[in-house]
Amino acid sequence: MQTNFLPEQLADPDVAESEKILRKCVHCGFCTATCPTYVTLGNELDSPRGRIYLIKDMLENGRPADKEIVTHIDRCLSCLACMTTCPSGVNYMHLVDHARAHIQETYKRPLLDRLIRAMLAFVLPYPRRFRAALKLAKLGKPFIGLFEKIPALKPLGAMLKLAPASIPAASPMALPGVHAGQGAKRGRVAILTGCAQSVLDPGINDTTISLLTRLGIEVVVPPAEGCCGALVHHMGREEAALASARQNVDAWTRAVEQGGLDAIIVTASGCGTTIKDYGFMLRLDPAYADKAARVSALAKDVTEYLAAIDLPEPMRKPGTIVAYHSACSMQHGQKITRQPKELLAKAGFIVREPREGHLCCGSAGTYNIMQSEISARLRDRKVKNIVATGASVVATGNIGCITQIASAASMPVVHTIKLLDWAYGGPRPDGVAEDGLIAAE
Repeated sequence: MQTNFLPEQLADPDVAESEKILRKCVHCGFCTATCPTYVTLGNELDSPRGRIYLIKDMLENGRPADKEIVTHIDRCLSCLACMTTCPSGVNYMHLVDHARAHIQETYKRPLLDRLIRAMLAFVLPYPRRFRAALKLAKLGKPFIGLFEKIPALKPLGAMLKLAPASIPAASPMALPGVHAGQGAKRGRVAILTGCAQSVLDPGINDTTISLLTRLGIEVVVPPAEGCCGALVHHMGREEAALASARQNVDAWTRAVEQGGLDAIIVTASGCGTTIKDYGFMLRLDPAYADKAARVSALAKDVTEYLAAIDLPEPMRKPGTIVAYHSACSMQHGQKITRQPKELLAKAGFIVREPREGHLCCGSAGTYNIMQSEISARLRDRKVKNIVATGASVVATGNIGCITQIASAASMPVVHTIKLLDWAYGGPRPDGVAEDGLIAAE
């Protein structure tokens, strides 16, 4: 794609980076076939190629975002399926992130939209605030119907619909400390405690720590660690995202200095995609660029880490038919595709992949709140394909996908690590049947 940026525009490193990305696009349109919003809405401006044209026009002319640009950028899930499909290596992720930051700086949203976004940024990245908000959500549920009738308040209705009926107790295993490995020490890792996941399902990290320590891996929960920054990053709140990144880089750097780390284990793939991008996000900060790059290199999804170590034979082989849902942030963001399926198969599960596995389930951070109608269509399409597999349980590696799919599926939806832990001696996950259990050889 030909660009016409002025030299003074290219003096801005963010603009210069976006210009490099734009020049790689060859207008081929391969991305349209795998873009969930284009497949759903059929509008060229709701495809990656269409959004690239809009972003180019906005940045090249140095003008503030307008309503049309904001509408189509807001509809983007950042699922990154377009990057998997693109034959030219267009880094759409960095381009749309820059566009969102530009929108945040130059566009004044309607008042209620601003307030809802500010509330989400204030609450979701902070576990205590999020837990309190979920408790208060019970008071708001009777008003869901009213909120859904008022377009500007639809996000509140969607938020209340997603709020669980009960909230698990906070886990003491999430507190800063060291969990020693059993037997001969095989490694030392840190684990991201995270924000939303630690409230909605603290058992995911508890299970991860339990399995890793049984395998002889020492697990560190560093003090002063917080949200990865993904939620605010995708809202264009770049300073808040970078502050979260710096906080975590400091926490993990201290852990490295105090005993070394083989990896930083991440159990929410949406967080993993962002942490692996810290090196890019902080590349212009001389105090953090090198440290952030080291942290990004250490970040590993839990299945990515387990696939790289020698695992013993499973203690039981459940024989359960599992539909594996590959989260977009896993398959497109981190390019992790085979490891989770291979681990499940080795553990004795019968793994089936739903049709259209490349299409997003519609969760995408706060997307199922801010774009609830498109999100619901994608969710229902995903659930229909999952049901067609004949599986009795869904496995996935992202808390957003778990919440989204479970809101419409009749079968249990669990984190992949819980099924692996079951096979390797842990408890059976809640709701998962023991039908088909076969003895381990």
